[in-house]
Amino acid sequence: MHIAILTFDGFNELDSLIALGVLNRVKKAGWRVTLAAPTAAVTSMNGITVHATATLAEAVAADAVIVGSGIRTREIAADAAIMDALRKMNPARQLIGAQCSGTLLLAKLGLLGKVPACTDLTTKPWVQEAGVEVLNQPFFAKGNAATAGGCLAAPYLAAWIIARSEGIDAAASALHYVAPVGEKEAYVARALSHLTPHLQPAEPATAP
Repeated sequence: MHIAILTFDGFNELDSLIALGVLNRVKKAGWRVTLAAPTAAVTSMNGITVHATATLAEAVAADAVIVGSGIRTREIAADAAIMDALRKMNPARQLIGAQCSGTLLLAKLGLLGKVPACTDLTTKPWVQEAGVEVLNQPFFAKGNAATAGGCLAAPYLAAWIIARSEGIDAAASALHYVAPVGEKEAYVARALSHLTPHLQPAEPATAP
């Protein structure tokens, strides 16, 4: 299972790295989480440089993809080369999630269709301009596509991928590990209350 977190220059550390940490709570042979970028290294919105561990080509072929957010997302959306590469993502064959401004990229790629989405408050008007309804909640998923809004909603997105891949108990265990001491049970219960309504896989297509 390869999960790629798309990470661009100006990325938000909380979104990409929290998801990376939660996803890596799964200790299973073949489980691999990467930071995928269009260049060998990218620098965050706060000046932290990280090295990519996967290319965009590897990311769009992964079993699951999280589209991370950052302060340069609108520039990314206007970059024809990057967007053409990302068009190879397909929710029919992979889980696709987006965090905050990453939702804008899914909207621009047409991967959300008429499905409503979550994003951060800054990105909200841009997603709406792209023709997608924005929900006032931290997480929403339909079928194989999910979106999360707010930096600290990153664990929900990561846990959704774990739940869809390894089951709800594995997701609860990962969340329990990262939750604050003294409120672990309450935190996990709250997180799962956001996830469980959206864990049914997409219904199979029917002939017209």
